Amino acid sequence: MADLDNKDQAEMDPADMEDVEEVEEEETGEDNSKARQLTMQMMQNPQILAALQERLDGLVGSPSGYMESLPKVVKRRVNALKNLQVKCAHIEAKFYEEVHELERKYAALYQPLFDKRSDIVRAAYEPTDEECEWKQDEEEELTVSKQEEMKEKAKVEEEKKDEEKEDPKGIPEFWLTVFKNVDLLSEMLQEHDEPILKHLQDIKVKFSDAGQPMSFTLEFHFEPNDFFTNTVLTKTYKMRSEPDESDPFSFDGPEIMGCTGCTIDWSKGKNVTLKTIKKKQKHKGRGTVRTVTKTVPNDSFFNFFSPPEVPESGELDEDSEAVLAADFEIGHFIRERIVPRAVLYFTGEAIEDDDDDYDEEGEEADDEEGEEEADEENDPDYEPKKDANPPEECKQQ
Repeated sequence: MADLDNKDQAEMDPADMEDVEEVEEEETGEDNSKARQLTMQMMQNPQILAALQERLDGLVGSPSGYMESLPKVVKRRVNALKNLQVKCAHIEAKFYEEVHELERKYAALYQPLFDKRSDIVRAAYEPTDEECEWKQDEEEELTVSKQEEMKEKAKVEEEKKDEEKEDPKGIPEFWLTVFKNVDLLSEMLQEHDEPILKHLQDIKVKFSDAGQPMSFTLEFHFEPNDFFTNTVLTKTYKMRSEPDESDPFSFDGPEIMGCTGCTIDWSKGKNVTLKTIKKKQKHKGRGTVRTVTKTVPNDSFFNFFSPPEVPESGELDEDSEAVLAADFEIGHFIRERIVPRAVLYFTGEAIEDDDDDYDEEGEEADDEEGEEEADEENDPDYEPKKDANPPEECKQQ
């Protein structure tokens, strides 16, 4: 039989052989397409993804077996390297302590400039013409005629405004605008917070004194208002810059260990962190209905000053942990970005810089996508008709 098969194959027309090869290629292409579709369907199944993630989580940190295979004398030397690493972690902790001292030193140099910024914002100081002159970048420079045209237009608009009302004092709603321009902060704001934050005049960062445990305090300075009697609201973050004895290799610089807010002395009926709701209750026996008034927590930026308390055990429920994690991120962001660069967040320039960073990542992704498309076009097995009709699960997403 084998000889007959070989004979038939030898006598087969070359054109027929090409047809056979094409059929085989088509079948292979169909198999690949089905496999891709099946893979996509499986990856969109939450149960399969959860099982896969659980399996991957179980592998994280698990020994590869390599260390166990090493000779005892080599393991002994590796332990010596680990002890050296612990010593490195302690030196790194000292490094961050000195960085904190440098921050304290330079904070004192920055503060006069921040104080002047505050004076301008709250109209305690009117900057001179020289201080107000700002040279544009070459790309932003306009032609002389265009500049004159804009100056004339601005002059007319200013004259109209002068007729309508008096000149505004300082820079109205400076900090409220900063908060509204930053996604991380604007998410905390509620409509009822805005009238209060219009009275915010300054935010300051105060570092712990030399020799004291590492910490920093955010001070929110308010002008007199109808909402509360405090002139300053504070939030203090306690930090630690030393390796954990039980897990020294996890040390990666100072970490926030806890925070404390302050008591806000709200004026009567002005506490936006609470709201009153009315509930109707029906008596089981008599069937009478009564209305009960209850006071419940309300979403507000000012909850920022009442963080969850961390118990001595350090154990928190998941909700409290999530709140504190977000709180630490916000506090760090205000200290590192908002206070030093407030004017750039007010104008939106700092936000544009942040967006540019993300755009670069997006461009890289686009480039990769383009490469994939080019590969598909050059692939002889690529069937655009099949890719153009994804499974129903993909369409829904």
